[in-house]
Amino acid sequence: MIPVILSGGSGSRLWPLSRKQYPKQFLALTGTDTLFQQTIKRLAFDGMQAPLLVCNKEHRFIVQEQLHSQQLATQAILLEPFGRNTAPAVAIAAMQLLAEGRDELLLVLPADHVLENQQAFEDALALASKAAERGEMVLFGIPALRPETGYGYIKSVADAALPEGVIRVQSFVEKPDEARAREFVASGDYFWNSGMFLFRASRYLEELKKHDADIYDTCLLALERSQVEGDVITIDAATFECCPDNSIDYSVMEKTSRACVVPLDAGWNDVGSWSSIWDVHDKDRHGNVTKGDVMLHNSRNCLVHGNGKLVSVIGLDDIVVVETKDAMMIAHRDHVQDVKTVVNQLNEQGRSETQNHCEVYRPWGSYDSVDMGGRFQVKHISVKPGATLSLQMHHHRAEHWIVVSGTAEVTCADKVFLLTENQSTYIPMTAVHRLSNPGKIPLEIIEVQSGSYLGEDDIERLEDVYGRSQATPLSLVAR
Repeated sequence: MIPVILSGGSGSRLWPLSRKQYPKQFLALTGTDTLFQQTIKRLAFDGMQAPLLVCNKEHRFIVQEQLHSQQLATQAILLEPFGRNTAPAVAIAAMQLLAEGRDELLLVLPADHVLENQQAFEDALALASKAAERGEMVLFGIPALRPETGYGYIKSVADAALPEGVIRVQSFVEKPDEARAREFVASGDYFWNSGMFLFRASRYLEELKKHDADIYDTCLLALERSQVEGDVITIDAATFECCPDNSIDYSVMEKTSRACVVPLDAGWNDVGSWSSIWDVHDKDRHGNVTKGDVMLHNSRNCLVHGNGKLVSVIGLDDIVVVETKDAMMIAHRDHVQDVKTVVNQLNEQGRSETQNHCEVYRPWGSYDSVDMGGRFQVKHISVKPGATLSLQMHHHRAEHWIVVSGTAEVTCADKVFLLTENQSTYIPMTAVHRLSNPGKIPLEIIEVQSGSYLGEDDIERLEDVYGRSQATPLSLVAR
């Protein structure tokens, strides 16, 4: 059995903590590990191989950093140029394995779910594997114990031909209103659709080719044209752009006659909203969940997430407050799903707060926007030991670099020199330059930019050790 971990998503439902360039799976929302790291660690038991990861190309270096920091192994990383939903993602993973002569059972898992009961998870996998070995297409269903209107439902029916404990899928039901959801729970025949699957690679492709040939054919061609660099496979963008956007449910599971359900009662939560975050955390005696520098008075059943500033909440019930350096979101717990509407409005306005945090992560380290004016910007830049930024130039701005900690190797025009703590240098406009950290501790510098245009797309990259091409959208790969 090989896990295929799907690490997509736009990060809109948990804004402002989650952003498009740093979505929720890369956040430590329920412990010290991120949801992505928790998902991989959950699979460390006998009979389970190292996972195959599918993620957006923009998240490549975040994924590799989070793997490296926890010494987590993978078989390969498939990089999508853009999301096309789950059916194409799993198709390319299955095709890659079959091209290697491997036809394993594929355990398809989202990277951003919580499971509290590990043993129940492993027991469900053992049962599901019996059905999948016989050619069934298994979906893990969460017992519907309360009338949730934010989940899709699966109606089940007994089938004596299936192994004991496995149930046939009768139908899929879209997210219901509350009245129908109550009926579903009362009947006992419905499960929540977890988005977790188990099937053999060849069986999935057989069903996909039968029911959604456009996805099958496009994915096959996209994989053939993809680039391979070690264990990283970059899917061909021009071909993949033609691929239909569809989920496994719509493309295969709702059409096949072999769909079945294995109940999974393991404390599952898709942490898909701020109310879900409140659900999975321990609470104080008044039902409050807090993180950061928070002071509550006469407040109940609140979730308050601070990120540096003191946050005080007085006389409020059922309120969610999330504070970041550049944005704050305040909502009633019953209306947190509407945050997606706010994010859409911000995107229409071209606001940057939906894309990145003030602190932006790069393969060489990170930078944090400290201050900005009409013709200046101040950044705190941190460079990992041994890391190097692109050899680059700017057409509209000059830069001043002040070393706060560590040692900097600076390339400026035809000069290469070292700077240590409290030393500085000036990078003129249009000068070819590079910043490197030759030391063994992080390099911390303050950068002051000045000029007529300070956008991240004012960069001409001449050389890059991380293989980032100049053709990539510059607003996404600055430095």
